[in-house]
Amino acid sequence: MPKFRLLVPVVAAVAMVPLVPALAAAQGLDWKPCVSIAKGWDADDQRTECTLVTVPLDYSDSGGRTIDIAVSRIRATGTRTGAIVFNPGGPGQSGMKMPLTMSASKASGLLEHHDLIGFDPRGVDYSASLPCDEDDAQPDPSWSEKDQARFLADHKAAANAACFAKDPALVKSFTTPNIARDVDRIREALGEQKIGYYGVSWGTALGAEYRTLFDSHVDKMLLDSVMPPELSVTTMDDDQAAAGENTFREFAAWVARYDSVYHFGGIEPQVEKALLDLRAELAAHPRTGADGSPLNGETVNQFFAYPRRQWVEAAGRLAAIRDGGAPAGQPAAASKTGFGWDTERTGGNFFQQNALLCNESPSPRDFDTVWQHRVDRIKANPVAGSFGSYEQMCVGWPVPATQWQFSAGKSPLQLVGHAFEPVTPIGWALAMQRRIGGSLMTVEDDAHGSLSSLPCAAAAVTFFDTGQPTTQSCPGEPIPAPKA
Repeated sequence: MPKFRLLVPVVAAVAMVPLVPALAAAQGLDWKPCVSIAKGWDADDQRTECTLVTVPLDYSDSGGRTIDIAVSRIRATGTRTGAIVFNPGGPGQSGMKMPLTMSASKASGLLEHHDLIGFDPRGVDYSASLPCDEDDAQPDPSWSEKDQARFLADHKAAANAACFAKDPALVKSFTTPNIARDVDRIREALGEQKIGYYGVSWGTALGAEYRTLFDSHVDKMLLDSVMPPELSVTTMDDDQAAAGENTFREFAAWVARYDSVYHFGGIEPQVEKALLDLRAELAAHPRTGADGSPLNGETVNQFFAYPRRQWVEAAGRLAAIRDGGAPAGQPAAASKTGFGWDTERTGGNFFQQNALLCNESPSPRDFDTVWQHRVDRIKANPVAGSFGSYEQMCVGWPVPATQWQFSAGKSPLQLVGHAFEPVTPIGWALAMQRRIGGSLMTVEDDAHGSLSSLPCAAAAVTFFDTGQPTTQSCPGEPIPAPKA
């Protein structure tokens, strides 16, 4: 988990721009097997078709530059009643494989009556992705934590500026309203009067934006692991830290139930103290694990935030560290991106995520303010406060932010919140429901966007078939028990 990130406080007024007139008729789409045209596509996937939909770069400029949006499809297997567009979130994540993923999930029943539609949002993989180099320079480890963080923030800002300068108009266009308008162009190109939508994580904000702008074109909409109705990466870091602090206490209580296995104590306060003492010991006296990996306070702290399905692994690693050493997790490799069907597919674009959040979040852009927020956050949340990774992203971002402006609609809306989730805390789903309406289904787990992997995904199939949402509670993913 990243140690530290940031965001932006300058808020620009929402501009009302004239939109390019709707297409007079559906575009004639040239569908081909994705495996035959899309570089890096899985050769075993013979079901998914791909095409391109052309959209304006700037929706206020009807005769201006255009870009192509990559779209994927798996056709309905039975009597077709419509189509559902999917987005997995991020922002910056590819949705091209979502039709195939969903067709193999517990929500596969959606495919009987609906074409399943995926797409790469603008700036991601096959849809005008902007290739940018990451600055991997590292600070002197002897520096203070603040000086190291300033070094990283300055280098991140310089890398962002270099990428922004490659194509400022494209980067400025990375906004939720523009991507929502792209979704409507996909709807038009498909020849659909109305379209279903299924969004996860940031994809729920995209859905809320689409419903705000195009409610009359929404057939049914499901939003799983819901974002808050207003974007502020400062607030996101604060709320996620508070949720992470709760997760740590719940984890400590779970470890206490298995004291015969882990030996950290038989009641939650004992376990909490033992784990925090272990963190403090390694912070003061770092050492090397049996495999040569560094063991320090940060190594220990990362296990405090593991999801419930990995609590057995986390507790086992913590016990091993206490008793002599265990390796830390390895960081993910950086992704590289390009343009069009010949793009080397990565599944996402971190710069697009960075740009979209910075274009839309009113949060501080100077390092000193962001650092003070981090200090305050750690004081309020001693375990999870240091996990904040969003607010630092926009230090030095060159353009002001334009905030989301969601509103309620009349189309059928199913929200799905996860009771114990620290990534999109359940309070965000409640806040979004107050803003845009809909019915809230609660999943009793902490797994981000897990609905399609659970038996209660049947409720999603029923919703898209009938338009009837639910307020039921779903058992969610169970917490595994350690082996005796």
